[in-house]
Amino acid sequence: MNYGDDKPLSARRTDNMADMLKKVDVVTVGVGFAGSIVLAECAKAGLSVVGLERGERRGLEDFKEIHDEWRYAVQYGLMQDLAKETVTFRNTEDMRALPMRRLGSFLLGDGLGGAGTHWNGMVYRFSPYDFQIKTMTEERYGKNKLGPDYQLQDYPLTYDEMEPYYTTFEQAVGIAGEPGYFSANRSAPYSMPPLVKTPVLARFEQAAEQVGCHPYMIPAAIASEPFTTPDGIEHNPCQYCGFCERFACEYDAKAQPTNTFIPVAERTGHCDIRCCANVVEILRQDSHVTGVRYVDTLTMKEYIQPAEVVVLSSYVMNNAKLLMVSDIGRRYDPSTGRGTLGKAYCYQITPGATLFFDEPMNLYAGAGALGVCYDDYNADNFDHAKLDFIHGAVISMTQTGKRPIESNAVMPGTPAWGADFKKASIHAFNRSLGIGAQGASMPYRYNYLSLDDTYKDAYGLPLLRMTYNFTDQDRALFAFITGKIEEAARAMNPKGMVSKPNAKDYNIVPYQTTHNTGGTLMGESPDDSVVNSYLQHWDADNLFVVGAGNFPHNGGCNPTGTVGALSFRCAEGVLKYAEKGGKLA
Repeated sequence: MNYGDDKPLSARRTDNMADMLKKVDVVTVGVGFAGSIVLAECAKAGLSVVGLERGERRGLEDFKEIHDEWRYAVQYGLMQDLAKETVTFRNTEDMRALPMRRLGSFLLGDGLGGAGTHWNGMVYRFSPYDFQIKTMTEERYGKNKLGPDYQLQDYPLTYDEMEPYYTTFEQAVGIAGEPGYFSANRSAPYSMPPLVKTPVLARFEQAAEQVGCHPYMIPAAIASEPFTTPDGIEHNPCQYCGFCERFACEYDAKAQPTNTFIPVAERTGHCDIRCCANVVEILRQDSHVTGVRYVDTLTMKEYIQPAEVVVLSSYVMNNAKLLMVSDIGRRYDPSTGRGTLGKAYCYQITPGATLFFDEPMNLYAGAGALGVCYDDYNADNFDHAKLDFIHGAVISMTQTGKRPIESNAVMPGTPAWGADFKKASIHAFNRSLGIGAQGASMPYRYNYLSLDDTYKDAYGLPLLRMTYNFTDQDRALFAFITGKIEEAARAMNPKGMVSKPNAKDYNIVPYQTTHNTGGTLMGESPDDSVVNSYLQHWDADNLFVVGAGNFPHNGGCNPTGTVGALSFRCAEGVLKYAEKGGKLA
């Protein structure tokens, strides 16, 4: 990373510096869940496809010794190298934005499979309210409930229009689950019964029912029994080893791009995946893009990959950054409210409580999505008329498997180090539980993504700058959900309880969730969005942008199910474009 005034790499290059490769039908930038879905669907249809992944190739053979908490959970062995590329952060425009030097608040995936390798495996659907949040909020509570600086916007698709894509994704990866009390229309059941309900989860379930809520097992992209996907990929049942989040699965139980869509794409003979290929520019000519320029990160050799269609399918922040450095789209300006690229960056709030008990429990066993949750205080499932916020959160208790290094919950009043701390930590290891929530985040005028004007990455490109802070909506929702968590916690009769404090300002540390959204919105027109309902860019018919960046706001649960659904929608759009061309309806 450098601090100089050198021109960006894209401005210093000429075509004769890079090797020109053979043109293909489709190239994807990033091969996580979104990119691998597009690759697989297009390759199965007979199109020639190339997937460019800036990290290294990896697969089951690389995960045999994955149970190393220090390497993967503490030192982030599967994550992005921030010495080469990171983001800068500030709460407001009045602050100086500084680079994120160490992963903290969110964990950016790296390597083949992206963040879909180290995820927990929770697969929720957004509610009908999420897809028509502006319309439904105004119908029930009147206009401007939150104030003029909140930028509520409907999706260009309703839940019913999205439902078939949800079903396709869920069946493709295999979901172990059961429908919740507030579940909207479903066209098919889950592929497998839920994961095992442990005594701890049964106890939380009983407490949730005691306070009048409707708990159910979290839908998990983790096999509860032997499972074969519609594409013929076999998954083994979960061993409940407790190494999901920040780890890959060596049992092929957790669905990952590397054991679902990537092998399907490659076995067609129409797909070429190139790793260590960092895309630095989208090439454009008039109203079309012509391909991408990328750097081999091992040799630093530059290549141009021409393509009939380019699909940006990397992480939220990289998709937005590539459009900005390639000068495609109209960047958002918070002072005027005009522009769309970088608009509506949203995150989540994460209220929670730690509970302490006298009796020991077998908490070392678990899985990333092993848990019980309820939706009674999510979306618009409860009346907000007398509340100063909208939406809500899924409340849950998970048994993800306690590991020795970072599982150090202790009762208040315990010394922070020394013999007494060690004794208390060991005692609480199998006697402490957490109840948590992921609260929805609404788009706010002054929360957005842009290019940094000081810092550059290892390739000479400006870093992406995040301007973000919690709002009154966030703090009010946090306080409300904390109260509901404490109700359920008290029903479990703990020995002690510590609730997470309500932060005034957002900070880039500690870890919260890797559920960043917005910046490349989908919508009805170029005036309110970057892409249309098929994730096709308004300014270039053969450019598609897919991922959580398309969300107009962030929901009260994990985003991967919706990203997967949108990826199948995007693949459908690419195939329609390949057949007919032009702007898709």
